[in-house]
Amino acid sequence: MLDIRFYMQFDKVVENIKAGMYHSEQELFDALEAIRSPEPVVYNIETTNRCNMRCQMCPRTTMMTRPIEDIDFDTFANVVRQIRPHDQALWQEWKSYCEKKYGISEDDEPSENHFFLYIISKVIQLHGYGDPLLDKHMDEYVRMLTENGFPTYFSCNPANIDMERTYKMMDAGLSYIKYSIESVDDEQYQQIRGKAANFSSSYQDILKVLDYKHEKGLDTTIVITMLNLNRKNQKEEFDRLLEAFDGLDVYTYLKSEDCQWYRKDFHGTESIHWSEFCKHPWMTMTVKSNGEATMCMEDFNNEIILGDTRSQSLKEIWDGAAYADFRRQHISVAKGIKCNEECDMKLIGECLRSHLG
Repeated sequence: MLDIRFYMQFDKVVENIKAGMYHSEQELFDALEAIRSPEPVVYNIETTNRCNMRCQMCPRTTMMTRPIEDIDFDTFANVVRQIRPHDQALWQEWKSYCEKKYGISEDDEPSENHFFLYIISKVIQLHGYGDPLLDKHMDEYVRMLTENGFPTYFSCNPANIDMERTYKMMDAGLSYIKYSIESVDDEQYQQIRGKAANFSSSYQDILKVLDYKHEKGLDTTIVITMLNLNRKNQKEEFDRLLEAFDGLDVYTYLKSEDCQWYRKDFHGTESIHWSEFCKHPWMTMTVKSNGEATMCMEDFNNEIILGDTRSQSLKEIWDGAAYADFRRQHISVAKGIKCNEECDMKLIGECLRSHLG
């Protein structure tokens, strides 16, 4: 979920920076605090950081050193009790905003920006640096969120599909499940995602998932994505994926890589989210598999810990000194913080600096 009210109001703050209305970091801090929600909005809950893939583009493969853990069931339930879904009036306002600013409506064709604006903005995302299909409690988590009015979503590796458990998740009300597929050729797929990946068997399992959806009259949207890894044959690979799923009830799009700071072939993004100033310190909270609240989903080693949901309320964390310091670091573009050195997103403090001179 995103705090869509903050997201919409953030534009005015940027306009005011460019108009020279803020003369210090403190004035910008105060302006952002004035529009920050008094109640935290949770972006994602990483229920597990367990994964059997060895994806060449994932920092988990080469850089993640934190222990492998599954979130405690009671911790998950406690987090859910403290958050609320968007109300319909705010959602209608958000749809008008997206149409006006981005020219993208809710009824438009699938794309990565449509997915971000109309799906990511409202769901509780249930993945982080692990595969949710490996979490034995996932159907219970989905049911809990569904009963509390939240749409649910996670991205996973189709090679890990367990039919019985997948059906349980769908029966529990899973709103969106995204399967990431980098090639329709098994050998190429394994070169990118590791030996556990396999398109041929995964494709057959996805067909079974679609059959179950239709037989039961379920609303789960099956999302198929391919990452744009800047391969020479990237367009041809995506065209082959489109052909494989042509005529099926799926939502398919080519996705930019979220964060490329560690890549030798940085190739940019088509994502509006990754092209804009980072709003996360004021807009969302991330809960990791050990219950810690961290800066955002991209913090694969939990290097910036802002609180612990096992011993603190979300509001205590959200209003706490660690979060306030973190927000100030974004404004001051502090040297040494992960957000400044290991992320592609621009910090709002960069905008202030450029206009203060």
